[in-house]
Amino acid sequence: MVQQKNLPQHRKLYEMLRKHITEGVYNEGDLLPSENELCQLYGMTRPTVRQSLSTLANDGYITKHQGKGSIVHHLPREIGILSVSGTTSALGDRNLKTRIIVRPVLIPWSDDFMFPLTQLEKESGCIYMERLRLLDEVPIFYDISYIANINLPRITSRQFENRSLFRILREHYHIEIKGGEQRIKAIPASSRIGSFLHLGKKQPVLHLERKMITNVTGLFLYSSIYCNTEKYSIFGRF
Repeated sequence: MVQQKNLPQHRKLYEMLRKHITEGVYNEGDLLPSENELCQLYGMTRPTVRQSLSTLANDGYITKHQGKGSIVHHLPREIGILSVSGTTSALGDRNLKTRIIVRPVLIPWSDDFMFPLTQLEKESGCIYMERLRLLDEVPIFYDISYIANINLPRITSRQFENRSLFRILREHYHIEIKGGEQRIKAIPASSRIGSFLHLGKKQPVLHLERKMITNVTGLFLYSSIYCNTEKYSIFGRF
């Protein structure tokens, strides 16, 4: 569970409304309470409520209509990875499992890393891990994560099986993702990637390279994600 006391107000409201949507409290096409009602109900300011609703809209859980309000939109066969959210948030609370391929380990950074690194990052070393994300037992993401080892005590000893990396960072280290950049391209699957994602060798696979900015100065998260899009499409709103 997210430790609510550690979250900003807008994130608390987001988490609660998202939970209500994914658990079926609100159904497809239902209206969420209005901004005024949410302000009065939870004692929050209008900008705070709007920030929560905007995040829900960006993640695909609602559609905002002028004069109508926020209409619930479920995502049965699409995955909102083209946003700031991590793969767990993108997939929501559906039947998601995480299989650890390589447990978190501290290693030197590669000389040919996909993004330029600061001197502090190079000196601190890299926390490296590999995970396979499955939805309804179908492998969707082969996810390789890289984090600079900057003030992250005991992170390599934490349990990541069926847990969100972003949630662990938020709960235990007060680290929030604020934005970032990503590159997307289709590449032929290698034997290793194909074996994880159940794809034939050289079959096209969608590859995302991501650099994420955090609320901690100088700390960035990087990921190299290979996506199996045979069954689920990848989407984003802009």
